[in-house]
Amino acid sequence: MDGISDVAVGVKRGSDELLSGSMYNSPNSAISSISDGTSNGSDSKKLRVEDRMESPPSRVLHIRKLPNEATETEVIALGLPFGKVTNILTLKGKNQAFLEMGTEEAAMTMVNYYATVTPHVRNVPVFIQYSNHKELKTDAGNQRTQAVLQAVSAVQSGGSPSSLSQEALAAASSPVLRIIIDNMFYPVTLDVLQQIFSKFGTVMKIITFTKNNQFQALLQFSDPVNAQQAKLALDGQNIYNSCCTLRIDFSKLVNLNVKYNNDKSRDYTRPELPAGDGQPPMDPSMNSPYNKDSNSLLGALSPLSAAAAAAAAAGRVALSGHPGSCGVLLASNLNEEMVTPQSLFTLFGVYGDAQRVKILYNKKDSALIQMADANQAQLAMSHLNGQKMYGKVIRVTLSKHQTVALPRDGLDDQGLTKDFTNSPLHRFKKPGSKNFQNIFPPSATLHLSNVPPDVSEDDLRLLFSNAGGTVKAFKFFQDHKMALIQMSAVEEAIQCLIDLHNYNMGANQHLRVSFSKSTI
Repeated sequence: MDGISDVAVGVKRGSDELLSGSMYNSPNSAISSISDGTSNGSDSKKLRVEDRMESPPSRVLHIRKLPNEATETEVIALGLPFGKVTNILTLKGKNQAFLEMGTEEAAMTMVNYYATVTPHVRNVPVFIQYSNHKELKTDAGNQRTQAVLQAVSAVQSGGSPSSLSQEALAAASSPVLRIIIDNMFYPVTLDVLQQIFSKFGTVMKIITFTKNNQFQALLQFSDPVNAQQAKLALDGQNIYNSCCTLRIDFSKLVNLNVKYNNDKSRDYTRPELPAGDGQPPMDPSMNSPYNKDSNSLLGALSPLSAAAAAAAAAGRVALSGHPGSCGVLLASNLNEEMVTPQSLFTLFGVYGDAQRVKILYNKKDSALIQMADANQAQLAMSHLNGQKMYGKVIRVTLSKHQTVALPRDGLDDQGLTKDFTNSPLHRFKKPGSKNFQNIFPPSATLHLSNVPPDVSEDDLRLLFSNAGGTVKAFKFFQDHKMALIQMSAVEEAIQCLIDLHNYNMGANQHLRVSFSKSTI
């Protein structure tokens, strides 16, 4: 009987002596009304008083309206993403708990986050606020609580998870996030999402789709805690300056079933999956860069380098290069009968200054394109991956190569490698060029500039029709030096840009062609 009474006293004592004595007798404390194990009718009144009071920040948090079946591990999981959890006290009969964080800053971050995103335990909304108490005294008698806390500490400090800590982590949330992209001014690819979210943990699977005219994705982490950390850090952030806003929620799914590895879906744990009907096959090398520590990936949402700041201010990509990253891209699934270094230079040159282009000698449907820097490479990849060029859907990824090597002197590589470093056709060589403000995704509408005064609408319609497309609409600007021309498809517009950018219109006047955000 002694053992039983000790346990009973221990349980009762848990709500009494775990609380710091210095704060326990505070007249403002509502905890005295819930800690004596009895209900005398004054509990609800005193709780309502505490609701109305603005308690000062404390590393002890008061959690209310927990479901009856809530476990300690589920309560601890609420605090896991914000820092170390150092103690917990659950008041089962009151559906309440006290959670002690390692620092006051961690507690403040947690309260601020849950002020905007309602926390749930077992799909029941719960309420979190600062406690009047500054610390919880450790109850050595509660072995289960201590075991859970030790397990969580081991995981947070890099130790191996025990069964208890795995239970705590699993309670944090689903490992699957549902992502909606608002204000999608630039296209967002599956690869861009992988790069951004892999900052927070191992991304296992991604499925992208369009629903209600919005681009959406389901993304599965290996660990629910990583999903919660990613949601906390990225929800509401813009991928690119002032656009492509991430809206992130937890999915009800706990596992994604990916059947194909292609532009729409990817299982990084199963590189052998087929591409599916009508999709280009995955390059086996594609899966190798996707580990968290790879230097070939661009850092997500990190501060911009000084070199990229001016470009970003002009509306360019807001992802800076990962240390050690470079500007070399691998383009694959090219039409090897049609593609040339010049055509790749022209197309990729819309998004940066292509320095060198090499079509691979033993794999002529693939090419390396060296851009001026990693930001330009990222921009080109995000816009051109998945577009159609010469009738084939091209795949654009970051290459492991640091540079594109030129052929040795005297070696004929059949014109497969070209050095464009000194080309006069670079669009972005001039600092502050207006071209920085006019970078748009491939579209059916093209912007024409440098049009000679004696060239008519009919001349331009004929020129673009002869390039293999159907002109749907045309519009001159007031000065007749610029115009918009709309083709029947994006693929036709891409073809016309490749063929007609820098076209000599006579009297040494060369036509300038770029993608437009406008429609006619």
